[in-house]
Amino acid sequence: MPKGDHLAEFEVYVMLAIAQIADGEAYGVTIRQEIETRTARPVSIGAVYATLGRLYDKGFVSFSISDPDPVRGGRARKLVALTKAGQRALAHSVTSFTRMAEGLPLVPAPGGRR
Repeated sequence: MPKGDHLAEFEVYVMLAIAQIADGEAYGVTIRQEIETRTARPVSIGAVYATLGRLYDKGFVSFSISDPDPVRGGRARKLVALTKAGQRALAHSVTSFTRMAEGLPLVPAPGGRR
C-alpha cells in the first residue's frame, strides 16, 4: 500500500462509522453520532467534514445526494459511501492494527478471556 494510502486514527473512525451505518444513510451528522456513541468521545462536525474531504481526495469515499425529506422544506443530504479502494484501505488498516495488538493483555482474547 503506498505511503499516502495509510489511514490516520480519525480517518479509520470515520470509515468504520460509514461501514456501520445501515442502508447507505451515512452523512455528516450520522457519522458524528456513530463515532461519539462507540468511542464515548466528543467529535466536532467540522472534523468529520474535513476528514471526509481528505478521504474523498484519496478516492476512499464517494458522495451522492439523497432525495429531499418528504416534509415541507425537507432537505436533501450528501450521503457518503466507501469505495472499493476505501474498503481495501480500511480492511488493511484494521488488520494491521489487530496484528500489532495481538498478544497484549489489554486486548480481550476471543471468547472474552483475558
